[in-house]
Amino acid sequence: MVKLVLCMAFLVVVIGAAPSFAQQYPNKPINFLVTVPTGGSADTSARILADSVSKQLGQPVVVSNNGAGSGSIALTALAQEKPDGYHIAWCSNQPLTLVPHLRQVSYKLNDFVPVMQVSNQPAGLVINADSPWKTLKELVDYAKKNPKKVSYTITGTYMNTHLAMMYIARQEGIEWTAIPVTTDPMIPVLGGHVTGFTGSSSWANNVRAGKLRLLAVYTEKRMQSFPDVPTLRELGYDFVTGFGSYIVAPKGTPSVVLKTLENAFRKAMETPEFMQYSQKIEYDLTYLCSSEDARKNLEAEYTRFSELYTQFKVPKESENK
Repeated sequence: MVKLVLCMAFLVVVIGAAPSFAQQYPNKPINFLVTVPTGGSADTSARILADSVSKQLGQPVVVSNNGAGSGSIALTALAQEKPDGYHIAWCSNQPLTLVPHLRQVSYKLNDFVPVMQVSNQPAGLVINADSPWKTLKELVDYAKKNPKKVSYTITGTYMNTHLAMMYIARQEGIEWTAIPVTTDPMIPVLGGHVTGFTGSSSWANNVRAGKLRLLAVYTEKRMQSFPDVPTLRELGYDFVTGFGSYIVAPKGTPSVVLKTLENAFRKAMETPEFMQYSQKIEYDLTYLCSSEDARKNLEAEYTRFSELYTQFKVPKESENK
């Protein structure tokens, strides 16, 4: 009987503590780690949101950047932080669902809990507008007759958009050449030094300006901005990918804190400043209504790319040494 009373008393304390914790949070600055270098579209988006969230919650949201290792260095640090809601990060899907398959990292996907998915930036294949090929089929036909003559820039070896081109090449039995770059990947395309670029919709303004030609997009459906451009699936290639942006926290962060953050970031996404900037950079606002939905999305992508890397026999970096 004594044990029962003590147990009930403990439950009362624990249950009563949750609302109290929620009411107190946040009572100090929130550290917001952005896993990309300063100045890019993701960094700008994160800072716009951070400013709005700070005003809503009445505490500074302090942004810091660490884009080393495709974001894996920042996530390694985040995984070791206390799960109290004062350490969160903005990251793309890549360090969460792709990088762990390519090299050894000291974290796992389930070391984090998503607050929400902020957006999804489309991806596609572009070539110089002066090129003779009007469609992806024409480019593929040329590649069949001219092995290794078609070249394209990538921003990460074996990352998702590189895999898209590998997928097409395998299905068509062709050989074309990927060229990794660390600077603007469209400069060699605009200069006529390579055939094309496979990557995020950072090409959008050059396509609108008539400098680049968009042959295909990697989205589920056609982009509203470029309704005449087919998806890979429409062209017979069962491959869909993009660049999802997530806000994550260390595993164990209380659900009441996650909900507070989710509500604040959702309201921040609805501000005119963020909406206008998102439209400018072709972000598809794919807010998921709960942390659980975002987690399922990431887990499904992790599994899908695990299968793709196995199919393409891509070894982890450490296995090459």
